[in-house]
Order: sequence, then C-alpha cells, then structure tokens
Amino acid sequence: MQARVCSIMLVDAQKNELVIQAAKASSEEYWRKPNLKIGNSLISRVVKEKAPLMVRDVTKEEGYQYPELATKEGVRSLLSVPMILKNHVIGVLNVYSADERSFSNEDLRLLSTVADQVSLAFENTKLSVAIQESQEALQTRKLVERAKSILQKQASLTEEEAYKRLQQQSMKSRRSMREIAEAVILSSELA
Repeated sequence: MQARVCSIMLVDAQKNELVIQAAKASSEEYWRKPNLKIGNSLISRVVKEKAPLMVRDVTKEEGYQYPELATKEGVRSLLSVPMILKNHVIGVLNVYSADERSFSNEDLRLLSTVADQVSLAFENTKLSVAIQESQEALQTRKLVERAKSILQKQASLTEEEAYKRLQQQSMKSRRSMREIAEAVILSSELA
C-alpha cells in the first residue's frame, strides 16, 4: 500500500472532535488544520458508524473539508478505519494515496489490523501512565506519613497537627507536600 499521507486522529469526547495525534505529511499545513467536528466531516462518519470509509477521490467528494489541501499535498484516495477499543471508537487511522484508486480488501485488512494494534498501544500507554501516577501518589503518601511521624515525635504534635503543619508549610512555601515531607525527613536524618 503506497501512502502519500498517513495520520492518526483521536476522539476528544469533551469537545466532540477528532484531533491529529500523529501524521506523515509533506507540509506543516496538514498539521495546522483545525480539528474535525464529529458529525460535520467525512472522516467523522468512521467514528459514528464504527466502519471503514473508502473514497476514490477526496478532491471531488462532497463533505470532504479540505480539498485544496489535498491537492496541495498531492493526495487523491482515502482509506480511513476506526480504532476501536472495548467497543468504543477512540480514533481513526487514515491513509491517503497519491493516485486515484480503489483500495483492496487486503489493504483494508492490513490497515484494520494496524488500527487494532495502535488502539492497544494507546490503551497500554494510558494504563502505564496510570500505574506510574498511582505509584508516585503512594510514594508521596508514604513520605508524608513518615514526615508526620517525625513531627509528632520531635514537636509532640498529634497526627492531625503534624499534617496541618506540613500542609501550611506547603502552602506558605508554594512547594508540594512531597517536597516538604522530603525536607522534614532529610533534616531529621541530618540532626
């Protein structure tokens, strides 16, 4: 499959738009084009219908929003497939060819397989980030607990008073609770 332009567009559910996340294109103009409103564009049909879309010539297709850009990029035909995860369309994978053509069933199968793999990669990345954030939150909580314990012993404070002192210092110094807790722990180790 010879592709002149390829792109991955993800669904922004809050704005109800498709947003370009990755692309192989010949011009910066392709990257700068506005997000596509779902429901107002040809490609958004892929999201709404959860089905691939093949267009023989985008420059002549009614509903294609950027025929001038397509001409400038030197693209004609489009194959767009949904990226589906857990029965929800999370985005679309688009391939544009330079020549006017019909894409084969093999092209469709190949691009659908790639779209499935990209969907899984996005989900795995999201899960990895969530795990990392959870680990960091747990580490911060452990540090705050340790710092509270130190303050309780050193200043004869209750657990609540020690926490409030950490919180007040955090707000006063405009530093995170983690940074304040680390400073308390460090100072106790140096003493």
